[in-house]
Amino acid sequence: MSTTAPTAPTALTTAEAEALVRAAHTAAEAAGVTVSVTVLDAGGHLLAFRRDDRAVLISGETSTRKAYTALQLDAPTADLVDLVKPDGPFHSLPTALDRPLLFIAGGLPVRRDGRLIGALGIGGGAPEQDHGFATAALAAVGTLAA
Repeated sequence: MSTTAPTAPTALTTAEAEALVRAAHTAAEAAGVTVSVTVLDAGGHLLAFRRDDRAVLISGETSTRKAYTALQLDAPTADLVDLVKPDGPFHSLPTALDRPLLFIAGGLPVRRDGRLIGALGIGGGAPEQDHGFATAALAAVGTLAA
């Protein structure tokens, strides 16, 4: 009988967070969209952030709240939109927390070996575009998954 505990996944590194930011900006620029990108670690601490000066000012807050939402609920924000509609199970949740959540596509949890290690949020484009940029960024950093 083995007494070794399972090993924890390696934490999201600053270098990986910065690579996610670069990849997301590359995808957005290819589409002609200016965005802000936020990467949080598993504890909700900011690891990397970039706001293009041409992006809408609030896009920075939007990207951070999308990342926070994906992290707190361990799900892509695009999958959560219907849960906050009136009479939905999360209807009152966005205002019940210290930091309001944002249920708009563009936030993805970041996993390594199936375990949550952080989150990525993108704001500035249409929600579907932001989700696509986030997905492209994760694909570009091959050691990570949504």
